[in-house]
Order: sequence, then structure tokens, then C-alpha cells
Amino acid sequence: MSLEELRKQIDQADAQIIKLIAERIRIAEAIGKEKRQQGKQVKDADREARVLEHVRRIARDERINLTDIENIYKQIIAISRGVQGGVVAFQGEIGAYGEEAAFQFFGPAIQVKPCESLDDVFKFVETGEVQFGVVPIENSLEGSISRVYDLLLESSLKVCGETELRVSHCLIANPGVHLGLIRKVYSHPQALAQCRTFLKQLGSELIPSYNTAASVKMIKEQGIRDGAAVASARAAEIYGMNIIAREIEDNPNNFTRFFVLSRQDSPPSGNDKTSIVFSVKHKPGALYEFLKELADHGINLTKIESRPTRQKPWEYNFYLDFEGHREDKVPGEVLAHLAESALFIKVLGSYPKARNGANR
Repeated sequence: MSLEELRKQIDQADAQIIKLIAERIRIAEAIGKEKRQQGKQVKDADREARVLEHVRRIARDERINLTDIENIYKQIIAISRGVQGGVVAFQGEIGAYGEEAAFQFFGPAIQVKPCESLDDVFKFVETGEVQFGVVPIENSLEGSISRVYDLLLESSLKVCGETELRVSHCLIANPGVHLGLIRKVYSHPQALAQCRTFLKQLGSELIPSYNTAASVKMIKEQGIRDGAAVASARAAEIYGMNIIAREIEDNPNNFTRFFVLSRQDSPPSGNDKTSIVFSVKHKPGALYEFLKELADHGINLTKIESRPTRQKPWEYNFYLDFEGHREDKVPGEVLAHLAESALFIKVLGSYPKARNGANR
């Protein structure tokens, strides 16, 4: 058979592949409509894992490289998930780390909605304008994001997922601006704090802003020639700016953990975490007794943090993460028992553990 004939067969096979992908996308759109009617989430990690295992079995039978076919199908799954109607809100401008976290969790095919504030992210999910929100909950170097904890307490939203993003900061300026011209540096306060050593040596005035990517956008729009922004390399690329220095953070172990918000949490996956907020009586041993109940049932705590109740001085709510799902037998029974003894307890959500980012 000639080369031209073989190429014609390739063209015919490609046409069939495209038609089948188009059919899959149409089916995914119908699935998305059904999910919205039932109030179910777009992302279904268990189903996606079963799909990948199914195509691996077929690939073995057809003697196709498993890694290659898995990479192809991960892209197809991401596109299918995107057409199911997932819109994700995040705080900041396009190019912000929150947007990057959304893509990391959901895949590149989603639609995103930038929001000016964390409050707006919660509001848009609560009103149904978007299906999901992505918010930073803690940084491995700078600690927790207090405003998010307060909003979680007030909101009816649930945590349905988490993702951990490696944060690498760049010093970004307008084209033609070099390091010696920089007199001011703009960025989110946490980003500035994470680059203390580099910025101290630079000796420039540090000016906080509400978002990293917004700082890049601002110095571009205003044509600032004596200033720079701290943000991601992706933000520099999006806004056509120049990277003066890369990896300027003090510590390479710089990760931000993000919560994914929805109007309901996730079903059990077998590898879950649960986040709660609670308060106990203001008496000796009350917190110990609460935590002992968890320990006695073999429930592993992964984080605990206190926040003022804002109702009485020196009284606190406690935010706690533990391994397991609220619908699992032991955690469910323990939560029911603790609800009887605590002043109050609220389950913020159960969700699959992050599989990326920092090792835990």
C-alpha cells in the first residue's frame, strides 16, 4: 500500500475520532444539564477514575501505551467537564493564583469569574450565579486567611474540595524597566511578606494591593516605570510584561491551600477529610474532652486553629480538620455525639484530600 493511501486512511480515522469526540461532548452537555437539575456537582472524581481505568483496559487489549492514552483522556475528560457548565469564581484578576488553583483542580476547560473580594466569591456561589468558588484558606509560610474562616462560619456553603498550589513569585515590570529603576513594589500583603529577603535587599517602598495579578495589570495600565509587581510568571505572560527576577520567595516550600466551595459537599471517596467549626463551654478541660472523643475513636486530626467568637472577649471558635468523611460510620457517630456536648458545631464540608502540592 502506498504512502498516499496510508495517509488517506489516517485522514478517515481522524474524521471518525473527531465525530466520536463531538458525540461524547454532546452527551457530556446532556449529563451537565441533568446534574444541574439534580443539584449535583460537575466534578465527579470517582466517575473520572472509573473512566480512566476503563480506557486503560481497552488500551492494554489494543497494545497502546497506557501513559499516552491516559494523557489523551485526561484532556478529553477536562473538555467534557467544561461543557457541563462549570463556572468557577475566584478572588483577583485573570492571572491570579486563585485562577491557577481553579484550573489545577477542575482542568483547563472551565470558565472562570474574577471577583474583587473574597466576600464576592461566596456571594456568587450562594446566589447560584456560579457553581463553584475557589478561595485560599492557608499558606504554608504565612498561615491562615482569617477572612475566609469568618465567611465559612457565616455562609451556608460547603467545602467540596481542596487543592494545594506551589506558589513561585516573580518581580514583574513594564518592558524596558530594569531592576535599578524600581522604587516601588506592589502586590498582595502575603506575597510581599513571602518575599521579605529579596525585597529588603531591593530597598523599595512596598505598597499592598488586593491581588497579585491586579498589581501587574495596574502597573501596565498606568505605565508605571519606577515600579514593579510581585506575581506569577503566568500573570506576566497574560499582561505582556517583563519578568525581572524569578523565584524571589524566601522559602521554596511555599504552598497555598485552597478550598473549593459549592452549595453541597462531596460524596465519600475513601480518601477524605472533613472540616468543622465548633465551640465548647468556657471551663477547664472542655477542649481536651472534645478532642479526646476524636482520639478515642482513632480519628486523625490534620489541623486545629482558634478564632475569636466576636461575641464575648477571650472566647473562641475552633476550626478543625480531620481524616474521614462525615457520612462514614465512625466519624458520623462521633460528630453526632459531639453535637450533644459542644456549645455548637458546624460541619463545613467533607471532601477528597488534595492529591497535589505539598507532601502531607
